[in-house]
Amino acid sequence: MAGVTVRERPEDARLGRAGKAVRVLVAVAGIGLLINGSVRASDDAWPFGPMSQYAMSVPDDAKIDYTRISAVTDAGTTVDVPLNIEGAGVARAEIEARTGEIVKNPSLLQQVADGWARKHPDKPKYVKLELIRDTTQLVKGRVEGPPTSQVLATWEVRR
Repeated sequence: MAGVTVRERPEDARLGRAGKAVRVLVAVAGIGLLINGSVRASDDAWPFGPMSQYAMSVPDDAKIDYTRISAVTDAGTTVDVPLNIEGAGVARAEIEARTGEIVKNPSLLQQVADGWARKHPDKPKYVKLELIRDTTQLVKGRVEGPPTSQVLATWEVRR
């Protein structure tokens, strides 16, 4: 093309020793954190470990478990506890990761009641909590009947 001049690019900048060292240290630290989270096999380590609820697909013939907490309030109503930071101050993943501990020691559910009361002082208080596992059966990839519920732990809330 006439009249167009091509400018030469300055030489590519080289990464110095300090820059290389920082990058290697960051990579080694990241890999170490991933190994630690994987060995512990806990979602508590996320994002430096497995997020197990997304780690696999569900076979066509399988049982799908869903963990929830049901509460009886001082107003006499039964409600599902909102398992998120805005609700009771605890996420569903935390409850699912600690289900075995809660079954062995139901008093751990007291933290859920305390979190709800602290975040929602104007709402009815929880007086009884139940950790429940709902199981849905899949057959050939389709839901087979209604879910079955099993109460895993019960806790009378301390005031």
